[in-house]
Amino acid sequence: MTTYDDRASHGGAPGRAQSRPGEDLTSTAERVRRSVESVIEGKPEVVRIALTVLLAEGHLLIEDVPGVGKTMLAKTLAKSIDCSVQRIQFTPDLLPSDITGVSIYDQQRREFEFKPGAIFAQIVIGDEINRASPKTQSALLESMEERQVTIDGTTYTLPSPFMVVATQNPVEMEGTYPLPEAQRDRFMARVSVGYPSPDAELQMLDVHGGVSPLDDLQAVAHADDIVKLIEAVREVYVAEPVRRYVVDLVSATRTHPDLRLGASPRATLHLLRAVKASAALSGRDYVLPDDVQALAAPVLAHRLLPTAQAQLNRRTAEQVVHDILQRTPVPAAHSRGEMPPGAGIRGF
Repeated sequence: MTTYDDRASHGGAPGRAQSRPGEDLTSTAERVRRSVESVIEGKPEVVRIALTVLLAEGHLLIEDVPGVGKTMLAKTLAKSIDCSVQRIQFTPDLLPSDITGVSIYDQQRREFEFKPGAIFAQIVIGDEINRASPKTQSALLESMEERQVTIDGTTYTLPSPFMVVATQNPVEMEGTYPLPEAQRDRFMARVSVGYPSPDAELQMLDVHGGVSPLDDLQAVAHADDIVKLIEAVREVYVAEPVRRYVVDLVSATRTHPDLRLGASPRATLHLLRAVKASAALSGRDYVLPDDVQALAAPVLAHRLLPTAQAQLNRRTAEQVVHDILQRTPVPAAHSRGEMPPGAGIRGF
């Protein structure tokens, strides 16, 4: 397997400082959160989910109507971290090689030279992903699942951390290609930004009315800091009853009468990783059932397909998930096997 150093190719970020030894990992995540919220006003839950997906080594799908800040959220998260960023505007004429790269024959050296595509970045922003053809969309499948790209029989490893943040407009469907289930299943979570509150919109006029707030936004964390956070999240403790609770929730989607397609085993893994990251962001080194309940809808709903009767009854996948949460027994406090704060991983 060939390791492709993206920073060497794209030049990396100038002026990169070394992380301070012993720096609290929780404070690093808090700085990133505050940085994103300085641009995305009034949406703390959306920002938290985006950061949770980043630390859980997942990918984020932002689905909402035009003009509510989908791309702004993705660009703000990327700029708050000192790492390589590539933005792909998905269009009907976009080719798979535009994303993954292509081998070009060098006549002077008489050999093929690999030219990396936009996927070779640590944060990849896919704008309006459903405007590209299914063939082009499928170019993301290997990279999102295996964090590698195979071109002409050669496999190139993608940089770490690696996250795809894709946006799509669910209202304007003319000239678009709905994401296939295999593609949607690779996104760890889906969020909708939604309209801001009147106060947040008034503040937006003051902040965004003159210049873009992205112009003055500075990176508040390095890629190495995010890698350390990811490694710490992997060590978060999940008790057996909580793990069984996760499995019970996902299993319930496969037998629910309002669903013709339930969540996959990949969804179970994604939910477990997401709740571990959520616990870490809360300063805990163990997972609570509350973490599972808070993330069940963002992680599971976009993978579910309601039946025709459910659609006629205007039952959404989110409503079905909330129904499952109400029906599934929650682990009792004495059976959760919680660890006392500070007894587990270092830095939380």
